[in-house]
Amino acid sequence: MAILECSGLTKKFGAKTALDDVNLSVETGRIVGLLGPNGSGKSTLLKLCNGLLTPSGGSLAINGMSPGIGTKEIVSYLPEQTYLNNWMKVSDLVDFFGDFYRDFNRSKALEMLKNLEIATGDRLKTLSKGTKEKVQLILVMAREAKLYLLDEPIGGVDPAARDYILNTIIKNYNPEATVIISTHLIADIETVLDDVILISKGKLLLTSSVDEIREKNGKSVDAFFREVFKC
Repeated sequence: MAILECSGLTKKFGAKTALDDVNLSVETGRIVGLLGPNGSGKSTLLKLCNGLLTPSGGSLAINGMSPGIGTKEIVSYLPEQTYLNNWMKVSDLVDFFGDFYRDFNRSKALEMLKNLEIATGDRLKTLSKGTKEKVQLILVMAREAKLYLLDEPIGGVDPAARDYILNTIIKNYNPEATVIISTHLIADIETVLDDVILISKGKLLLTSSVDEIREKNGKSVDAFFREVFKC
């Protein structure tokens, strides 16, 4: 069954078309890389899925529902920009997520914070940018969601933390759930991906399994991406 379906999905900002007639189906139980150059429409697609933007045309359904109150209960979203309040302590954020989301697993969040040696008594304003992003990712992954939408989850953290974060993503989601990871750091996440979605200038170029790309092209997804986009 498809957890996400887009039919003719289009989003315009004035004269600019951010997404152009996207037809897409994403199955449950997959880890999917949403790949494309900067400005290709990746963040716009994730915001549409999360109900932060409304389509200019076409339709989008998550688990058979249009984005709204019903989908917010099953979608866990990590935006590219940190949105947490600097005056709050890490423990306040854990409490906030626990109060706000019925599917939030507090013990899982505390365990991940402990593993990354992040003190729950620290205020967000005292943390580095990378540590703030780790906290936000932990809060998102501690939910028992059906669809995780992660916009550049490893873009702001040091290379040493990337493996841990990717392992956190793999180990802390329901195998029946789906994870969509938007990133430009393809080499770092390729090993965890089942499928990839390639978009450029708002248009869908390709949907494929990672294995299929390797078999057909005889190269890694990262090398294939560089060839397609001449990176």
